[in-house]
Amino acid sequence: MILINLDYQGRLPIYEQIVSTIERYVALGILKPEEQIPSIRELASNLGINPNTVKKAYDILENKKVITSYSTKGTFISKQIDKVLENRRKEEMEKLKEEVQLLMHLGVEKKEIIKVINEGD
Repeated sequence: MILINLDYQGRLPIYEQIVSTIERYVALGILKPEEQIPSIRELASNLGINPNTVKKAYDILENKKVITSYSTKGTFISKQIDKVLENRRKEEMEKLKEEVQLLMHLGVEKKEIIKVINEGD
C-alpha cells in the first residue's frame, strides 16, 4: 500500500502530487525496482478520486520510465530506475542552477548561496 497524502487546497494538481510522491518514494528506496504498485482503480478508490486522475499520473510515470504496466500482471516500478533517477537528478540540478543565477542577478552573493546550501546538510 502506497501512502499518498493529497493536498486538495494546494496549487499542484492531484495527478502531479501522485507523480511527485511516487518519484520521491523511488528516489528514497521506499519503492524498489520491479515492485508492484496499486492498479489505477485500486489507488483511485483508496484516495477517493477519479480513476482518470490516477491514469494521467501513471501515464506520466510510464513516459518517464518510472513504472511499467503489463496488461495481465499489473503495474510495477521500472527495472531501469537508476537511469530514471539520474535523469531526475540532472533535471533538478538544472532547476537549481537557474535559481542560483536568478539569486545572483538579484544581488545575492555566491558565498551567501553556498552558506544556505551548507546549512541544509
